[in-house]
Amino acid sequence: MSRITDLLGSRHPIIQGAMGVISNPEMVAAVSEAGGFGLLATAFAADPGLVRDQAQATKELTDKPFGANLFVMNPLAARFARVFAEEGVKCVTVSGGSPRELIPMLHEAGIRVIVVTPNADSARSAEAAGADAIVAEGAESGGVQGLKGSSTMVLVPAVVDAVNLPVIAAGGIGDSRGYRAALALGAEGVQVGTRFIATRECIAHDNYKSAIVETKETGTGLVDMGRFRIRALRTGLAEKMLRGEEPADQAFRGEAIEASWLGGDLNAGVLPAGEITGLVSDIPSVKEVIEEMVGANRSQRS
Repeated sequence: MSRITDLLGSRHPIIQGAMGVISNPEMVAAVSEAGGFGLLATAFAADPGLVRDQAQATKELTDKPFGANLFVMNPLAARFARVFAEEGVKCVTVSGGSPRELIPMLHEAGIRVIVVTPNADSARSAEAAGADAIVAEGAESGGVQGLKGSSTMVLVPAVVDAVNLPVIAAGGIGDSRGYRAALALGAEGVQVGTRFIATRECIAHDNYKSAIVETKETGTGLVDMGRFRIRALRTGLAEKMLRGEEPADQAFRGEAIEASWLGGDLNAGVLPAGEITGLVSDIPSVKEVIEEMVGANRSQRS
């Protein structure tokens, strides 16, 4: 058993990435049932009661380990952490800011902490703060990003060299080739986001999933949200935002998110997605995604 699977309690070192409200209990449970580690997302959550309901709903669907992502910029992150502790979650990822205030509280609650970082310096700081593992997230990834970032190909070995913790690669990974490449770069596991949106179990609208399938590898852009950026599909709305013709904040609020991600109006809001869209050509089950990833890897070693 690798350090990552031991940390997660899963069969495979594959973490389902968390983008906003897309990590519904059905998808999270499906990832864990297939041997990966599903994550509930809380980046845009505003109700601890709903977060608890989602954790309980996931437990009803699987008895396998699952976790959650805590987004530091969300002022309720600490309250969500307490909810997950009470619901028996044993491992979380932390992104969107410094983990220093959350890590001691999470450790006291018996929760292991994986910190998402965009560069080697942040990884060193996370290690010094007590992180149990690092996600090295390259600039190819979809969703929330910092203002500076390097590619996964460069970032992962840089972080592996910088820290003594297990490292998980993220960004541009969606099939067995990306999985094997991440391991070759020194990572001990992978975090996968966009590929899991385009699966049958994901709550995202079929229009959103189809747009991911139809988008080329050049079909995403980095939309400036002020404190951070969002890599998203270059829809008509996103193109206006990239040209500064449309205010970004209006397209990333609750109503816009629900209308676009869940309602299928591709120009109502920003649609997060990574450059891996260029390699996504179908909408399989979560289990099929994971089996392709690890199955092909095993055949290469046998």
